[in-house]
Amino acid sequence: MAPSDLRAAEAPALQYNDSITGPAPIPPAEQSLQTITAAPWFKVSDKGLQLEGPVFDRQGDLIFTEVFGGQIFRLTPDRQLSVILGENKLSPAGIALHKNGRIYIAGLGDFKDAGSVVSMAPDGSDIREIIPTTAGFLPDDLVFDDQGGFYFTDFKGSSTTPTGGVYYVAPGADGTTPAQAVPVLPNLSVANGVGLSPDGKTLWVTEFSRGLLHRVQLADATTIAPFGTTIPYRFNGPAPDSLRTDMDGNVYVAMYGQGRILVLNENGMPIAQILLPGRETGHNLRSTSMVIKPGTNDMYIFTNDWTGGEGSTIFHAKVFAEAPADFSQQ
Repeated sequence: MAPSDLRAAEAPALQYNDSITGPAPIPPAEQSLQTITAAPWFKVSDKGLQLEGPVFDRQGDLIFTEVFGGQIFRLTPDRQLSVILGENKLSPAGIALHKNGRIYIAGLGDFKDAGSVVSMAPDGSDIREIIPTTAGFLPDDLVFDDQGGFYFTDFKGSSTTPTGGVYYVAPGADGTTPAQAVPVLPNLSVANGVGLSPDGKTLWVTEFSRGLLHRVQLADATTIAPFGTTIPYRFNGPAPDSLRTDMDGNVYVAMYGQGRILVLNENGMPIAQILLPGRETGHNLRSTSMVIKPGTNDMYIFTNDWTGGEGSTIFHAKVFAEAPADFSQQ
């Protein structure tokens, strides 16, 4: 080919298509997963509130938090919204219910080194400090085991400073005496979501700043079984947040910044996803958490549109299996 012909040849050009446009395109390896889109169920606010920590109590009320203002909300089965706890400095990010009815709250506090775990009565009174702010943790999420002890994630660190982790507090911690937090999985970069398999023998943890899913097989509450830790999945993009499990052992991970829930099986292999409406155009991307209503396979997904104008919404979808038995339901 003559030099003049080389100059005339048209250079290859990249082009956008529907699979890669928008702020959070589905990674290629996940595009072929079974996919559904959740339906709007309840508008919490016209403002972009950072909603987190949803749980159902025995009466079927849905209890959840707003992180930056500190409020704790109650939503009744007939969708009447009320405030249990007004604005405060707890920065509550996770909730778990004790079988005695008390609400345990993981609070990020000052987002530096002064978070706490507290419990309160169902009406928001009688707040007791379980893990004090002086302990140096940033508790983000928590889950009870079937004995009444609980695991909580420590949200400290960054992608290059793994100073967070997962800790266990033995049964009986009620705020009357100092609780002892035993390290289970240390050296994590912003540990976030935490959950247990239906039999309580596998602990699941998301590592927010390194995009990892940890599967931890337990010999007992604080002892990892031999060769019991694996990283079965590495997420793409922003960023694994809260997680929940179902009775079949599936794991549901809220993808914060992507407006979707990724579903993995009991071995941590991706099997499905739930998308939120508007994500293709940049809305409802702050998908933070979700909960399966006990006795059903109804999942309620929490998100907010931050400054996008669509406020804070709870979405609804049917998932593979019912919620596992919860300590609060014993």
